[in-house]
Amino acid sequence: MKIELPDKVVKQLQVNDADSVKIELRNTDAVLTTQASEMSLFQQISLWWYLVPAIISALAFNLFFAMKNKNQVPLTGNTSLGTTVILGGVVIGTLMFAIFFIRERRNQTNTFSANIYWRNFPVVILSFAVILGLALVGVFWLLGTIFAGATFDRLTSTIIFFIFESMINYLMIYAAFAISSRTLVRLFTLVVVSGAVIAMATNSTRKWWQYNLSFLGTNLASNSWQFNITLMFSGLIMVALIDYIFVSLNVLYPHSVRLLILRVLLTAMAVDLGAVGFFPNNAASHAIHDRLASFLVYFIIVLIVGIRWLLPKMPRAFLQMSYAVGLILVAAEVLFKFVGYLSLTAYEIIGFGLAFSWVLLLLQYLQELIDTGTRVFYVKTKSADQGD
Repeated sequence: MKIELPDKVVKQLQVNDADSVKIELRNTDAVLTTQASEMSLFQQISLWWYLVPAIISALAFNLFFAMKNKNQVPLTGNTSLGTTVILGGVVIGTLMFAIFFIRERRNQTNTFSANIYWRNFPVVILSFAVILGLALVGVFWLLGTIFAGATFDRLTSTIIFFIFESMINYLMIYAAFAISSRTLVRLFTLVVVSGAVIAMATNSTRKWWQYNLSFLGTNLASNSWQFNITLMFSGLIMVALIDYIFVSLNVLYPHSVRLLILRVLLTAMAVDLGAVGFFPNNAASHAIHDRLASFLVYFIIVLIVGIRWLLPKMPRAFLQMSYAVGLILVAAEVLFKFVGYLSLTAYEIIGFGLAFSWVLLLLQYLQELIDTGTRVFYVKTKSADQGD
């Protein structure tokens, strides 16, 4: 068998005579990689790509506080080192991620970014911006707690700002190179867990657990926007992930009505999750919030009951685990509503934890279905001028 590669592909992969080329057949795609194209991502990221924006933003930081005539910069607060790092890091870091994500998509060196539809592009970009913002908020909340009242002179603050910005830029560029569907699943997990944990931590003094989990998104909570935006963007990430997964599955199982029904159910559940954050449990939206939260439970129950018919070749172990989760959710419902043993907070945490874990396992199983049948070959290359 002989495969002729276009000059553009040869140049892009930096193929030379007698090089070993890895050919990976995945569904209808053939992924070609060489030693040069598999160069470590650490080697691909040029020093200047993340240092130059950090230097420019650090100079702007110093000038900003010089114009305010502030020689001592507090660690946290409205006009502080933490606030400027969060704002600058999210804006510049997201810009770096967007630039290199688009570049990878156009070069088609990343299978995932090449297969992401433009309709999901804003979701992916904003999702990474949100997780970056939540991470930075958590970091400076922790630093503010450890070093309460700390201040730095302007030069020291500028150096610290520069270090943070350099690290943020590097990590966001690295993320653009390394993004995949599995990365998006991890991002979905990270957004949900980090957002919930930060909301719980910042409301610990308000004893949120004496009310319910939804209290974290109400006007009575501290920084309730963090909890609500976590739910909204978790729903958006899930929509983008479901779209990518089922477009890929459609190649393996074309015109499958069962997969279409599963896709509709999962997408509706993702939209419902985002809507729970959009309509927090305040007095004005209490009724619709409760109804949307109830729909989440209904979606999970329908999915668990119907999963054996909706997915082809469902493993027995996954079915058994699904039914176990369903039984525990029903038992928790009985203990809360009819027996009165569980508190509302305990009931919500148990239900959310089990449902979230089951959805993650389902998404991972769907990813395994996409990768089924992947075959890898290693071949030697020869140039056309040698008559091959």
